[in-house]
This record gives sequence, C-alpha cells and structure tokens, in this order.
Amino acid sequence: MSPAAESVQRGQAAPEWRGRGQHGPRIIAVANQKGGVGKTTTAVNFGAAAAELGHRVLIIDLDPQGNASTGLGINPRGLESSMYDVLLHDVPLDEAIEAAEVKNLFIAPANLDLAGAEIELVPAFSREMRLKNAINTVASDFDLVLIDCPPSLGLLTVNAFAAASEVMVPIQCEYYALEGLGQLMRNVDLVRRNLNADLDLSAIVLVMYDARTNLSAQVAGEVREHFGAKVCRAVIPRNVRLSEAPSFGQPITVFDPSSRGAIAYRDLAKEVMGEPT
Repeated sequence: MSPAAESVQRGQAAPEWRGRGQHGPRIIAVANQKGGVGKTTTAVNFGAAAAELGHRVLIIDLDPQGNASTGLGINPRGLESSMYDVLLHDVPLDEAIEAAEVKNLFIAPANLDLAGAEIELVPAFSREMRLKNAINTVASDFDLVLIDCPPSLGLLTVNAFAAASEVMVPIQCEYYALEGLGQLMRNVDLVRRNLNADLDLSAIVLVMYDARTNLSAQVAGEVREHFGAKVCRAVIPRNVRLSEAPSFGQPITVFDPSSRGAIAYRDLAKEVMGEPT
C-alpha cells in the first residue's frame, strides 16, 4: 500500500452531500472528446479547490499522457503502480494512490503504459466495469472522485462513464466549441441505457473565456441557450498563470492563489459542491 493510501482514515463514511441527501462519494467524469480544451486543467484545479474547501478528493488520471499526474508533481517514470496496473493487472487502487501537495487531495496517476490499455481491455473480463470495481474499494475514503478522461470515446472513457454518476464537460469559448459535443452526449446516453442508469451530464464549464472579445461572449451565450441550467455560472478566464502552473507541478490554487484562474476555480468548486459563494 502506498504511503498516501495508508494515510487515508479508513472506515470513515463520507459525509452527507449538501443538497443531495446521499452518502458516499460524488464521482464525476471530466470529459470532452476534443483535445486542448482545458479538460485536465479543470480536473486538477477544480479538484484542488474542492480539497481546499475541506472535501477529500481523489483525481483518477485516465489519460495516457498523464498530464493530471505531472500537473500535481508526480513523476510518471517513477511510479511503482499506475492506473494501467489497476485496470489491467488487478492491482488494488489504493496501492496506486499518491498524496498531492494540497491537503485532502490525492491522485491515482497514469503514464504512457496506459496507451495500450484500449486494445488490451478488449478481451478482458468485465472490461467496461474495471474502473467502477476499483473505485468501490476506496469509495468510503473520499467525498469526491474526479476522473480525467482521455480525449477520445474508447474503452477508457467508457470505463469512466460506467463508474461515474455525473459527467462534467469543459467547453472552450472559441470557434467550433460545440463540435463533437453531440457525439459525446450520445455516448453518455448509450452508457446510461446499457451500463449505468445513474449517469447524468450534470455540468458544462465555460473555459478559456476572453472578456476582451465578442467571440467569447457569443459562444457563452450560445452554450447557455442550448444547455440552460447545466452550464455553470462560474466561468474560467483565459489566464497565463493557469497555463504556467502545470510545469511547476502545482494546481493554480498553490502556484498563484490570488490569480484570476485560482479565484474562478474556487468559485466553480463552491458552485458544484453546493457551498455558499
């Protein structure tokens, strides 16, 4: 068992969710089939901001690029166990969990080994439910589980959707923002009908918002018109400090706590977690 996993206070039930009336962790897949849309940035910084609020947060890195892992200071070449081992070799999830610099924040890291998992999972027994089964073994240790999905709709993302109760979709405030979203929603519906009846596309997050351009305002208006209340009130600005933070292995809340990006992700965490703003 990893030092981080040993530090988890085992056996404690997760607190009741405000406004949700349920026990156990909230499991959110952060997904968008397009790359470079702020998906990993959102998973890492929303997770760090939620941890700052006192929630015990686990980020599961399902992207073979491992950007969520390196963004939290994890060296992908120095891992004893990764999500590849959890999914393909039945290594217990708690043996892969590492503590992040932020109190209450933990990461189950990924590296390039995971790139072959899409193919290796094809003949595997119960291949769509492997992540769900792994999460069930640590569920009582966390209030929130965030799954950073790869920018594709293959078996890794299907595993995330089968394990999650919600899907959060970051959408960049640029041209073609809605491109591919219809297919993503169809896949969510497919998983809901066949694997996970509880899955809900619960949150759309507007990211890379540039208040200086009409385009950002137009895209934001279009997304809100299409999806209404599912679009979060908190908007993530285009912010240089947000793009710099991962190279230092820190979430924005640590790297530059007073930056516009840090403030925006704190607002998002309060909104999604039902905290007073």
